[in-house]
Amino acid sequence: MAQAPIRVLLAKLGLDTHTVGVTVIAHALRDAGMEVIFTGLKQTPEMVANTAIQEDVDVVGISSLSAGHMRNIPLLARLLREKAGGDKLLIVGGVIPEEDQAALREAGVARVFTMGADTREIIDYLNEWHGAQDRDAHS
Repeated sequence: MAQAPIRVLLAKLGLDTHTVGVTVIAHALRDAGMEVIFTGLKQTPEMVANTAIQEDVDVVGISSLSAGHMRNIPLLARLLREKAGGDKLLIVGGVIPEEDQAALREAGVARVFTMGADTREIIDYLNEWHGAQDRDAHS
């Protein structure tokens, strides 16, 4: 039986309105066979968590190109744990200073992709994660 496509929710939190990067990622993920939902701009952590549950996505990807990530992303991670039982993979990409990355991982971010990350790297990471989830479900 064929494996269901990975469902990815992409979002921009707060007042960050830079969309070029998230648009490139959305197209690359779709071209790789994933289902992509983009929430649009000016989302709150609560809005993203609720949409992730409503859309039953596997992955929540946050694009952050302005300085709100240390406030919004840990809150989103907590909400996803509380509302979705922690079964959503949370990834972040964009302008994330190296000194903030460990704190984001401790808060629940599985992976931080910094500016210049290749789309193939993101696709490979998600495919490997999804394959591991499928193996765990069948073992």
